Amino acid sequence: MESLESFSQVFTLVKDQCKENLSEIAYSLWIKDIKAEQLKDSTAFLKVSSIFKKNIVEEKYLDMLEKILEEILGFHVDVVILCPDAAEEKEKKPLLSEVSSPLTPGVESQYTFNTFIVGSSNKFAHAATQAVAANPANAYNPLFIYGASGLGKTHLLYAVCNEITKNVADKKLPEKKMLFVKGEEFTNELVDAIYRETTKSFHDKYRFADVLLVDDIQFIAGKERTQEEFFHTFNSLYQDGKQIILTSDRPPKEIKTLEDRLRTRFEWGLIADIQAPDFETRIAIIKRKAELLELEISTEVAEYIANRLKTNIRQLEGVVKKLKAYKLLENSPPSIMVAQNAIRDILNDNQPVPVTIDRIITEVGRTYGISPTDIRSNKRSANISSARQISIYVVREITQISMSAIGIEFGGRDHSTIVYAVQQVEKHIKKDPHYKETIEDIIKNIRNS
Repeated sequence: MESLESFSQVFTLVKDQCKENLSEIAYSLWIKDIKAEQLKDSTAFLKVSSIFKKNIVEEKYLDMLEKILEEILGFHVDVVILCPDAAEEKEKKPLLSEVSSPLTPGVESQYTFNTFIVGSSNKFAHAATQAVAANPANAYNPLFIYGASGLGKTHLLYAVCNEITKNVADKKLPEKKMLFVKGEEFTNELVDAIYRETTKSFHDKYRFADVLLVDDIQFIAGKERTQEEFFHTFNSLYQDGKQIILTSDRPPKEIKTLEDRLRTRFEWGLIADIQAPDFETRIAIIKRKAELLELEISTEVAEYIANRLKTNIRQLEGVVKKLKAYKLLENSPPSIMVAQNAIRDILNDNQPVPVTIDRIITEVGRTYGISPTDIRSNKRSANISSARQISIYVVREITQISMSAIGIEFGGRDHSTIVYAVQQVEKHIKKDPHYKETIEDIIKNIRNS
């Protein structure tokens, strides 16, 4: 059994990874306060504060926790969630509208301009965000940053928040209300507000921000009501001279199902891209991450890692975290051999993860305004049937499971029904370019989420 101190340090790395994978709201609600109890053999015991949280973590986040622990430790770990006596349970489920709040600047204090390693691949985006942080709404507005996943876009958004906070404290800027949100989270909050009839509060929350930062804006594409809402939010903020910063995995012109009126507005200001880091920048990132983790790493080991992981900063950080975990748990100093094992694990862990059918149905439902329950049901209205056929097609396209297995997932439908659904979608794709682009964006969003 590992010491509690060592396991607590490892679990801190786990929570850091969870923070990168989840929205700020989800992380703060369900992961942040989990306590590491002990690691015994291949079982990790974690503690939460209530039965309600235990149920949510077990239902929604257990697989993620086990996967990240396996990534860091190098072997499978079964996670057991502990909590106080159920008799002490007094919590009630918070409404999304109650827990969603503006970003508290400094929460992500490690993400600053000082900790962002600048190289030829990202210096333009870095300079643009610095200019915006020094003079919001007067430098570049809107600022649109795009690049592949894991290259530092979110880091720059948090850096802007922390720099503005510092400038406000130093009296260089007046007080600023900052709001950070994921594109998908914006959609979820809108749906929640419509359901609870609290759209006025939703409007007030977003339209009174001084600085609005939206990460992964591509996730609102194809969702008509969300795009309509964001259009009006954008106009309100822009007309009032408020700063808007957006990130995406691709430039506006390549987000096929984004409405033209939004695409045009996203292109009003400055568009900056981030590319994969060069060798020297990768070395600097590895060294800096090791320094932040108080880990001594030789130039030889850093160069070995940089020569093998070339396209994703998160992979570089992941390897350094593994080296730290090896040192904590096995007292293995960072060496070429240890780095080899860590890289092998990282490359295996970064293979495409099977996407759940629930995730696919949810994304299709959001795009077309149909509930997942209706998609799985026997309802035959035209819009529901169309969304169901698209869901079946996307499930087939992404998971490659058999037609029979898909039929079981969709209420026990027979093989011929599934084949017909796939054929209908393929027929529409050939005839309707917009229909095709919508489905391509759905698939891309699911694979990138």
